[in-house]
Amino acid sequence: MVIDEFRANGGKVGGPFEGGDLLLLTTKGAKSGKPYTVPLGYVRDGGLLLVVGSNLGAPHHPDWYHNLLAHPQVQVEVGTETYEAIAVPAEGERRDRLFAQVVRGAPGYADYQAKTARTLPVVVLEPAEPEYEEADGAVLSEVTSLADKLVQVHTWLRAQLRHVRAEAEAHLLARAAHQGPGEPPAPGLGLRIRQHCLAFCQSLEFHHTGEDAHVFPAIGHYHPELRPALDRLQEEHRTITRIQNDLLALLADIGTADPERFRTELERMSEELLAHLAYEEEQVIPALAGVPWPPVRETAPGQ
Repeated sequence: MVIDEFRANGGKVGGPFEGGDLLLLTTKGAKSGKPYTVPLGYVRDGGLLLVVGSNLGAPHHPDWYHNLLAHPQVQVEVGTETYEAIAVPAEGERRDRLFAQVVRGAPGYADYQAKTARTLPVVVLEPAEPEYEEADGAVLSEVTSLADKLVQVHTWLRAQLRHVRAEAEAHLLARAAHQGPGEPPAPGLGLRIRQHCLAFCQSLEFHHTGEDAHVFPAIGHYHPELRPALDRLQEEHRTITRIQNDLLALLADIGTADPERFRTELERMSEELLAHLAYEEEQVIPALAGVPWPPVRETAPGQ
């Protein structure tokens, strides 16, 4: 009922939520992959939104939190705006600082924390849409063809890979700067790296599945001269899946990995992934330039 009221009234609801800051968060089920939408209170942190996995102080994290750990890409509805985001749980000192900020704006979360021994997670919702930009900051032109859409998706994938590499390097530099007794600090960016890496890998897998099932067969039908290249791309997709799994395994060990070996492996995997995207663009973009996007709905005679 709250969800229906929210969507019918531009984000405004009555009852116990009236006047509060409320958003709708849609996640994919951790196991089922099905979409689930839940209304949540939020607090702003500059241009970002924060949500807390309070579960009313219950001893277990809410289902939506487990969902976003498995599938970091989420949909956010706030007011009349809807956008895609990457959900990144804050860690360590940043989590504590953001939770204190949340409590200042919504003191009830302190009561929920007092009810449970678990640490209530604070999740930062990072909009994905601004990352449809080139590495030099140039914004992509308007998308009017399937070729433009392919470039847009590839640009987003490259942005996610840049996130992973930059944050991994920041962690390695922090480890190198550690001085004094005791162990170096745990990866403060561990979950951030993991979430962006998962977003990249899952998006790439979804992208490739769509190409293999729909895009490539259609291109091959109308452009038989491209079939050798399309066959190579489909074969590469299997190789890319292996690299994705290797990338996730590499990042899982970032806290203890040898820095030079880690950098070498990450660079190798990144180059392979980027080379695949570049080859795909070189081979198929000319064939997609004349296909309108969004797809044009065909109208039956007399309609």
